[in-house]
Amino acid sequence: MRFSLFTFLFTYSVFLFGQNNQKVVDFIKIDMEITPIFDSKEVWGSGTYDFELKSKTDSIFIDAINMDFLYVALNGKQIEFLNSGKQLGFKAPKIKGNHKLFIRYVAKPRQTVYYIGLNDRITGNEQLWTQGQGKYTSHWLPSFDDMDEKVEFDLTLNTDEGYTVITNGKLTEKNVTEGIIDWHFDMQDPMSSYLAAFVIGNFNKKELKSNSGIPIELYYEPKDSLKVEPTYRYSKEIFDFLEEEIGIPYPWQNYKQVPVQDFLYAGMENTSATIFSNTYVIDSTAFVDKNYVNVNAHELAHQWFGNLVTEKSGKHHWLHEGFATYYAYLAERQLFGEDYFYWKLYATAKTLHNLSESGGGEALTNPNANSLTFYEKGAWALVMLKDRVGKEAFDTGIKAYLSKHQFKNVTISDFLKEMETTSNQSLEDFEVLWLESEQFPWTKIKQKLKQESKSLRMVFEMEDEFQKIKSDDLNFEAYWNASESSNFKQYLIKQHHKILPETILNKAFSSNDIKIRQALATSLLGIKGTRKLTEELISKYETLLEDQSYVTIESALVKLWSTFPEKRADYFSKTKEIIGLPNKNIRLLWLALALITPDYQLESKDAFYQELNGYTNNHHHFEVRQLAFEYLSQIKALNDASLINLIEASEHHVWQFKKSSRNLLKELSKRNDYKTRLSTIAKSLDERQ
Repeated sequence: MRFSLFTFLFTYSVFLFGQNNQKVVDFIKIDMEITPIFDSKEVWGSGTYDFELKSKTDSIFIDAINMDFLYVALNGKQIEFLNSGKQLGFKAPKIKGNHKLFIRYVAKPRQTVYYIGLNDRITGNEQLWTQGQGKYTSHWLPSFDDMDEKVEFDLTLNTDEGYTVITNGKLTEKNVTEGIIDWHFDMQDPMSSYLAAFVIGNFNKKELKSNSGIPIELYYEPKDSLKVEPTYRYSKEIFDFLEEEIGIPYPWQNYKQVPVQDFLYAGMENTSATIFSNTYVIDSTAFVDKNYVNVNAHELAHQWFGNLVTEKSGKHHWLHEGFATYYAYLAERQLFGEDYFYWKLYATAKTLHNLSESGGGEALTNPNANSLTFYEKGAWALVMLKDRVGKEAFDTGIKAYLSKHQFKNVTISDFLKEMETTSNQSLEDFEVLWLESEQFPWTKIKQKLKQESKSLRMVFEMEDEFQKIKSDDLNFEAYWNASESSNFKQYLIKQHHKILPETILNKAFSSNDIKIRQALATSLLGIKGTRKLTEELISKYETLLEDQSYVTIESALVKLWSTFPEKRADYFSKTKEIIGLPNKNIRLLWLALALITPDYQLESKDAFYQELNGYTNNHHHFEVRQLAFEYLSQIKALNDASLINLIEASEHHVWQFKKSSRNLLKELSKRNDYKTRLSTIAKSLDERQ
């Protein structure tokens, strides 16, 4: 009997699950209690699924990857079930209407659930977080890989005391029993399964409230208490702006943000609970170089575009990423001004144009398009659509689109239909040019940028003039004096620093604008064929080591060290206490340079060597480890512990780090100075390693 049931269900699983999509079965609510087991890396769960059977069908399926089901009951009665390793299947009730399914299971996730800090020497840094973007929540929670099945998720998570839980919805209750805390969260509206997520770790929080009364919770690790303000700078302003700009109230009960270690992406817009990389946890100096503002706004915009209304398939992914990118740019314009906004658009347009010219252009309707297409070309499509239909019709169309399709799934046609209605225009040509064409319409973009930005208009005029006359005859001084745009002056330095008059360089060095000075740091010195600097300019360049920018200091340090070896000790002295960005860019560079400077602090060489190798250990962020591996490889200073760390990193869950580690390991295995050492180390490793 069991074999017959298995054969029947397995044979027809694709067909029958398609019936779920057609709303033969509508899952309404999942009320699940989750207990993550840190030691075994398992997830135990039990709970109920409320569903409505709308018409008769043979079987019902729920996606469930690599799970053991201990008990399954329908309407209070234990039933037979199928566990194919990918789905839980059971015979459908004979009676239409509302039903309850109860399950108890153990999940053994091979992905989607990440246990951080379990196997290092640091106490208190343990974290557990999920990342199920697309269709992967079914690795820890029996759910629905298909975005069309929207469900209200009410989750309870059980943890040891000392941990904090962040998940979707509103925390309604905390119960403590014998050192275990039950955290009960409530959602009021449905969402796609991929947006269910949780974080467990050692966190504090800062609480704000939006102008509309929505609670905003900003989480941080206790060690980062002094970084809360620069990390979350403008969070309330972004929230209030997006609510007003979009014109539809924030759709969920509250909004939470939590930074985690070794996250796979910049951020993920889980419903009401954004998870983001803790490399954005920064101090005020780092804010100039790398801040969370754009990611903050982007993930918040997804709460409307992606979460409230969700694509039907990857062909319509523009409705998520293009819209979130566009509204994030609008938020930045509100904060940093028109010039910032259009120069950012110009930078993305140049990249898209170059890609298109080289044959790499992609249509926005291509489900396999790259991120650059979905995000940046998608944002440009909305800029040009708003220009086409007018602000009033655009804003009205956005509100109509969100209102009509809230908590539902949408296509590009659904959106364009609302825009055509509110603008009383046919958008067929827009769809062809911007969504279906692989080409990027650079001519139209240039025209738009010239029209909107005085400083960019000057760029195009200057470059046109540059093509017609000798560079020596171009009046750079007139262009510099004619513009107050910091972005224009940065451009002038980066593009033409080799031939700029010294008077302009002096003005740039005298500027209090950190970004203009950063352009000097990254452009002058250390470049083959660059101009020779006067003693006065060299002296001014050395002042860059004191700027409030870690990118500026890093660039200035390496270039000064390379150009003026007789002054290295002085440069080291000025920068020895600086750590830098979250990836410790300055400290790692400092150590590498100190190790290869023959006459510098010989008595401290071993300490420098041990410290730099220590940054390859797995309790450091993968970006720190990756940079340490690169420097140690370049200066041929990897010790055996670092080589073992490199082997471990070759299995890391972040694919970019995994790939770079494997590539480095392959490279080292071909070098005579490492080949023998690696062979010896291999004897002590397990078979997989």
